[in-house]
Amino acid sequence: MKNTPIHIALIPDGNRRWAKKRSLPAFIGHDRGAEALEKVLQKSLELKVPYFTFWGSSLDNITKRPKKEVNYLFKIFEKQFKRLSRDKRIHENKVKILVLGRWKEYFPPSLNKAIEQAIEKTKNHNRHYLTFLMAYNGTDEMEECIKSIIRKKQKVNEKTIKQNLWTKDLPLVDLVIRTGCEDDPHLSAGFMMWDIAYAQLYFTKTYFPAFSPKEYEKAVKDYTKRERRKGA
Repeated sequence: MKNTPIHIALIPDGNRRWAKKRSLPAFIGHDRGAEALEKVLQKSLELKVPYFTFWGSSLDNITKRPKKEVNYLFKIFEKQFKRLSRDKRIHENKVKILVLGRWKEYFPPSLNKAIEQAIEKTKNHNRHYLTFLMAYNGTDEMEECIKSIIRKKQKVNEKTIKQNLWTKDLPLVDLVIRTGCEDDPHLSAGFMMWDIAYAQLYFTKTYFPAFSPKEYEKAVKDYTKRERRKGA
């Protein structure tokens, strides 16, 4: 596919609303969301997208939702990172796994261990880069960036800002996809605010559990037809 985006970031919204519409408990929506992610990742590899970033959980998701729901999310996360560690497709396609955010502070030890193992087992891969934003808010990232620049007594410019972001090793985002936007397409919590400055946006009404590889490919194809002016 010509003009395939280098870096796609996906905001997977709608797990709980998908479950509610079917009179199901929220945890079923989260389970289906995990299944949807696995399929979308496979399609992303097929489309040869080098960088794929997934917002696994915001800091608010972890600190403000009911404890029972959060604990269930932790179990899903742990299961998925263990799966990724041994997934042949990850190793055959040389996918390097990165995890950014405050997960070390807020996640339980067993989950942190699973994340660290996935990072360790893929640290030498260099063909594709799969980044998970966990316990992440963009406003939090920017605040920490500013504090870092002050500590280092650096001059504030584009270069030093990027160097001090959690996403310092990632290229700027070309396409942001957000699912589950019915009548209110929007971003949240300063999502990757520096890295999406010139990104194209794609919103879908489909809740994430129903977000298919076909719809993901449709979003990528839509991007390839756009003219990127980057402010010019």
